Amino acid sequence: MQAINKALMTTIAACGDVNRNVMCSSLPQHSAFHAQAHEAATRISNHLLPSTTAYHEIWLTDDDDKKVQVAGDAVVDHEPLYGPTYLPRKFKITIAIPPHNDTDVYAHDIGLIAIKGEDGKLSGFNVLAGGGMGVTHNNKKTYPRTGSMLGYAALDKIHLVCENIMLVQRDNGDRNNRKHARLKYTIDDMGVKVFKGKVEDLLTWKLEEPRPFKLDSNIDTFGWQRDENGKNHFTFFIENGRIEDTPEFPMKTGLREIAKIHKGEFRLTGNQHLILSGVEDADLENMKDLMAKHRLDNIQFSGLRLSSSACVAFPTCGLAMAESERYLPVLISKLEGVLEESGLRHDSIVMRMTGCPNGCARPWLAEVAFVGKAFGAYNMYLGGGYHGQRLNKLYRSSIKEEEILEILKPLFKRYALERQDGERFGDFCVRIGMIKPTTEGKTFHDDVCVTPIFFLRFKI
Repeated sequence: MQAINKALMTTIAACGDVNRNVMCSSLPQHSAFHAQAHEAATRISNHLLPSTTAYHEIWLTDDDDKKVQVAGDAVVDHEPLYGPTYLPRKFKITIAIPPHNDTDVYAHDIGLIAIKGEDGKLSGFNVLAGGGMGVTHNNKKTYPRTGSMLGYAALDKIHLVCENIMLVQRDNGDRNNRKHARLKYTIDDMGVKVFKGKVEDLLTWKLEEPRPFKLDSNIDTFGWQRDENGKNHFTFFIENGRIEDTPEFPMKTGLREIAKIHKGEFRLTGNQHLILSGVEDADLENMKDLMAKHRLDNIQFSGLRLSSSACVAFPTCGLAMAESERYLPVLISKLEGVLEESGLRHDSIVMRMTGCPNGCARPWLAEVAFVGKAFGAYNMYLGGGYHGQRLNKLYRSSIKEEEILEILKPLFKRYALERQDGERFGDFCVRIGMIKPTTEGKTFHDDVCVTPIFFLRFKI
């Protein structure tokens, strides 16, 4: 903790029943606009931070084995926003910058979609509320949910909108059942119209009609990009976010060498990858040579692999029921042959895997997902929206690798042969009747598909 503090970082609100984070898209493609969105994210985060100095009263040991405080001596227990009992459950906010939904804006308690004004600057945000991913196996009262559109708010008022959405949750969320305590259940219990009315009552003004926007995908944009300021940025492919040295690929060593000479920033993405940001033209060739030397410039992977993500699962997470981070790359390798044969090698198909149903890799929004049920066994979900706008639905329960491959290999072949122009894999699964679309969180467990595998084979 002392080392974190010395590095000018903090873990305030990293856990607990408070607003835990405000995540902004890290894509620097349009740096001026992104900077405005990032500034708004910082303002919202600072506005919603807990005020108590309890964090600063933690005693730490210094190098001389003496007790020192992180900072400050004052005792402030008054919480103007959170009150004496804080929120019923954790709370999370994210910002997406169209056309990229690389932060899964529909998946969080509050999702903010940046809207560009006629002058090309950030004018405000469309506001989504009630997203959430946590589920409990075999408990149909728990379900994932995508955020509901509440309306549009101007840039100078957006922190107040976030505050008052949080306050309605504080005063109306379920404090008796933590499995029913997230904002998504509060909104479903109250109804979107009633919830929005309570927020507007606190604001004393009404949200405007949402502004038009378009999202294309929720994956990262890999490789080099050049922004309007003349700076260069490279997004590395870091499979499932794991940076390590192996005999085949000393990734960590290479990144350390780059960090020694890099004058700009490193940015973490919401999809577990890494952006080398702000490289000047004068340093570009030297940087490219160093990246090539350590094989960090390689993004020549299948579209499926580039679009995949997994939680850590075993052995890091005590909640894990099955492998995830270490197994998903293996599964993808066993599918890439059929993708190559079918002409789908470069097609983006969003596949996600988690070791349990808590949803840390946001599996419920993927076009195809696997959620751990037991060691080596997964629930398989199909039909999510490509840019994260639609939940998927259970297709098979407790299946192992052999059954997964028996389902997916012919399905990918069929997708290659029968898809319509521009049709995404999740939409294709819905159109051909493989799965029924999940229209809202409350119907996530309805109409679960029971189509036998032999039917799929017959159709092919």
